[in-house]
Amino acid sequence: MKLYYAPGTCSLSPHIVLRELDLPFDLVRVDNRSKRTADGRDFLAINPKGYVAALEIDGGQVLTEGPAISQYLADLRPEAGLAPPAGSWARSQLHEWLNFISAEIHGGFGPLFNRDLPEAARAWWQARLEKRLEHVATALRERQALVQDRYGLADIYLYAVLRWAPQLDVDLARWPALEAFQRRIESRPAVQAALAAEAADADR
Repeated sequence: MKLYYAPGTCSLSPHIVLRELDLPFDLVRVDNRSKRTADGRDFLAINPKGYVAALEIDGGQVLTEGPAISQYLADLRPEAGLAPPAGSWARSQLHEWLNFISAEIHGGFGPLFNRDLPEAARAWWQARLEKRLEHVATALRERQALVQDRYGLADIYLYAVLRWAPQLDVDLARWPALEAFQRRIESRPAVQAALAAEAADADR
């Protein structure tokens, strides 16, 4: 398998999943500006959407969208427990959280990356995002993980997108539960390995 990624993006989430599951894979960096891969390919030929993450499996099939990739990977090693069994109530809860994180947290950060956004619009988007963060913080005040209080895909995805908060002037210190969550996830060996691999790749 090949995971196409770019540093500092949401592709960190399936990257962590691969390492948590100890699956064999190659990590291929994508230049977001040129849309070229580190091995010289046209990334648009791999994923016409033009953004990471993309997972290429043996045989050349490509899957895109981080939550979809992560669920595919988790189902390869169900014994690891990163996703509840398909068809279960808990799996539907996982879908609920993945959709919320994708639309409301991941998507909520999106406009804040636009440094040309008028100040009034920025304030509106940030206030909207902060309401969503309050919802997540409330859930994490009561438990250590989002689904069944067991570390899994939703936690990995949330961790990846919350890493954007400092650079976008969103102060997670307002939500001690979120700060504690980030520290807890970042302490995991697979997370440390993914961060180190991406940092080393960026230095080449």
